[in-house]
Amino acid sequence: MTTKTISLFDLAPGKTLLERYTIRRTNRHGGMATTFEVEDSKTGGSLEMQVFPSALFETHQQSIEFAEALARWKDLHASSVLAARDVRSIEDGTILYLTDLPPGRSLRARLAEEPRMTSKETLSIGRQLLDELAAIHGAGLVHGDIKPHTIHVEESKGLRVTLVDGGITQALWSAKHLGDKTALIGTPYYAPVEQFGGESPDVQSDLYNLATVLYELASGAMPWKGNTFLEVFQSKLAKSPPPMKSLAPKVEVPADLETAIAVGLMADRALRYRTAAEFKARLATVKAA
Repeated sequence: MTTKTISLFDLAPGKTLLERYTIRRTNRHGGMATTFEVEDSKTGGSLEMQVFPSALFETHQQSIEFAEALARWKDLHASSVLAARDVRSIEDGTILYLTDLPPGRSLRARLAEEPRMTSKETLSIGRQLLDELAAIHGAGLVHGDIKPHTIHVEESKGLRVTLVDGGITQALWSAKHLGDKTALIGTPYYAPVEQFGGESPDVQSDLYNLATVLYELASGAMPWKGNTFLEVFQSKLAKSPPPMKSLAPKVEVPADLETAIAVGLMADRALRYRTAAEFKARLATVKAA
């Protein structure tokens, strides 16, 4: 039987979609999707299913292009990037995106308990994620929205990290044919200033996202202040990020670590890291206890 539409009634525990994926429970909160843990009757394993509603797209062709963009992630093999397993297009334009279950918990949940990490922990997370970004970018892909919500940590394994939601922001941008100048799609606090003017997520925006996360981990404070979209944008117009001491006076961060992070946060993209390898090489020079 071919599924033509998906209703709210279908998205309930015990319901089976596509005669294969049985919903067990709601999982984490996705930015644009409803997210569930499902059982795959074909393999017997558990997966995460994100349901992107047809209302997210203006035309059926957009939903098809969105699915095609996500499907490219099925060919990516990176140990710390959540593996994509299946992408399905429903006739009404709804998209089902199946991945492995995210391990551990989100970095945001971890920071809710303790708002900063040691310099050693910050470096470990940065180096791991830069290895994965090198693999992502080497495959011609862009994550598009790196932030504590899209980084999962397994503390029982020494802060092993996993990137989730890879490519969703970029795929939506591409499918909607937003072009070079349009409204920001992403997370304002972590996005570079050029994205506020409508530029598409790219390799450098991924590195800027990560540098913002590392600033937050090292200092316990966000580098960019503001309660509105405009206020955040204006704070990012400064040539370089504020000194960590100005936002967290009691925190001691090694100067070489702060400088390495600051390079990734310059307002002028020409002054920032161009590749994940370049960023990682700079972090390799940091001698944090």
